[in-house]
Amino acid sequence: MDGLQQITEFKSSPELVEKLYQYSILKTYQAGSIIVNDNAHIRSIPIVTKGTMKVMRTEEDGREILLYYIKAGESCIMSFLGGLHNETSKVKAEVEEYAEILFLPIDKVSLFIKEYPQWLDYIFRLYHKRFEELLEIVNAISFKKVDERLLNLLKKKSELTLSKTIQITHEQLANELGTARVVVSRLLKQLEEEGMVQLGRNKIFLV
Repeated sequence: MDGLQQITEFKSSPELVEKLYQYSILKTYQAGSIIVNDNAHIRSIPIVTKGTMKVMRTEEDGREILLYYIKAGESCIMSFLGGLHNETSKVKAEVEEYAEILFLPIDKVSLFIKEYPQWLDYIFRLYHKRFEELLEIVNAISFKKVDERLLNLLKKKSELTLSKTIQITHEQLANELGTARVVVSRLLKQLEEEGMVQLGRNKIFLV
């Protein structure tokens, strides 16, 4: 994505784009970097301009599960809601691959809602998309087998990175699926025997 100008809602408001760049701070991160942690105070909203982030939910016993991905041109709706209501973060946001992120201070988020209808349209679109993705997660956990969820996750990662080779450990996959590593290792071996994947050291190739 070539900057914020390519975001659908912003195309009709160059002034909004200019203000976003003016008031935001641009930072770059390598894969694995934590952008927002559980229970952290939210002082700014991340808008991804390049790369991908993943948003995870962590339980008290340390187990995690992947909620959704944030791609270029998108933001974290959980950060919007938490920041606007002065609440701490309920999720953890981690960089999936090298990312460039704009951080907009919370006070400007509120100001833009009043001044730019395009900004509110942007927030509502993100909210709608995340709500649908969370419904998919609930549906998958309730009605789909772990092997099907695993294969779908690998395909989604492949689409995000535009690569058939996925650099990831069995432990990381288990965390994102909210299951045990031994379960993921067994299912991956099964998928390999079925000719759907090829396994390497900390990487998986989709056939």
